[in-house]
Amino acid sequence: MFMLLHKRFLLTVLLCSASCFPVLGHAASVHKLGPDLYAYISDNDASANSTFLVSDHGIFVVDTGLNAHEGRKLLDEIRKISSAPVRWIVNTHYHPDHRGGNSVVGRDAIIISTEFTRAKTEKTIQERSVNETVGPNGVMFYLGGHEVRIYHPGPAHTQGDLVVYFPDEHAIATGDLFLTNSCPAMDEGDMENWISALDRMLALPIEHLVPGHFELATKNELQRFRNYLADLRDQVARMYRQGMPLERIQASLALDAYKNFRQYPNYEATFKDNAAAYYQQLTKHRSQEH
Repeated sequence: MFMLLHKRFLLTVLLCSASCFPVLGHAASVHKLGPDLYAYISDNDASANSTFLVSDHGIFVVDTGLNAHEGRKLLDEIRKISSAPVRWIVNTHYHPDHRGGNSVVGRDAIIISTEFTRAKTEKTIQERSVNETVGPNGVMFYLGGHEVRIYHPGPAHTQGDLVVYFPDEHAIATGDLFLTNSCPAMDEGDMENWISALDRMLALPIEHLVPGHFELATKNELQRFRNYLADLRDQVARMYRQGMPLERIQASLALDAYKNFRQYPNYEATFKDNAAAYYQQLTKHRSQEH
């Protein structure tokens, strides 16, 4: 049972770009978040958003999209603002929709990720790029006078997520730790720590949130997404302690408060799958206690 669930989660994650994020007809947009800091909101919901910081020393980019085509669209928008080379790219996690445009956006850029993300990256890509990995203590540096903080909150959406915080601009790039009015499928992450990671973000003085996908957001949307995960956790944990099987738990979920989440009409997409992911985590924890 455990292995079957595990395989199902991995399949869900791999297919998520195609099934969880339907392509909509809106246009890509660039938003200025502060001096030299910009958010690129993709017009392809299957391709990640990006954030970029411009300086005379080079450009710093967070996530590059699904593939070379999406990367080219991002680079075209960057070039409308600056001709400086892209020298640094952060990949917030290993899913291809966040790193597929790396070679186009910054062919010679330093790729910044976690050790887990790097290990999940194809060997041929590892060999032709310079990599820096971020550990538990994170990294802080200044670019063009702007402070940048990169940190790994621990297992959450995946085991190797990164968050990029720009204190001066009160802005944060969340990767798929947060999607606007949506619910990403959980990879081999950790529900409890994911909620803790969101609480850490909510404690920051942020005004601009660049989500992994969909439109720019504020703390209000972040708080609501945090509430969704907490509600799901509490309901699954309560029914799990009562000895209910997974299928019955999934059928008993009461999450009508999140009807405006994009996947709600397709309830299987992530509500029930995330319940199964947390059920698996609870089962694993129980087995470790015995």
